[in-house]
Amino acid sequence: MKRHAPRFLQVDGGFTLLEILVAISIMAICLTVIFQLFSGGLKSGRLSDDYTRGVFHAREIMEEILVSDDLAEGISEGRFNDSYAWKAEVVRVEQKEEEKSKLPLDTFIVKVQVTWGETERKKRFELETMKVQEKQEEEATK
Repeated sequence: MKRHAPRFLQVDGGFTLLEILVAISIMAICLTVIFQLFSGGLKSGRLSDDYTRGVFHAREIMEEILVSDDLAEGISEGRFNDSYAWKAEVVRVEQKEEEKSKLPLDTFIVKVQVTWGETERKKRFELETMKVQEKQEEEATK
């Protein structure tokens, strides 16, 4: 009759310590990569949100300027409540002398720049357009 070894001494074919350590190492590397990808996605989402706000602010200022009936040359600046600053510049396009008397219109270039972010890494968005309007009374008589 054969004697069998006690049950606790029998090998059941489980994993060795080395196999478990390798599996845990692979899992740790995979989790690190997944967390970095997730973090990158969050950063991209925030950057996209910042640029979207910048575009909306620039459009808001641009529309305010373009709606006004009498544009005046100059630079104006301001801030929004959410750490965004804006700068608008209106410049008259010079016409040739012979065209000044013939054309009853003035052409303006309107530039709007919105900036945000920390001082060393400021982000910005710019819009530029042209507006044509009738000459103002005092200029039309010149």
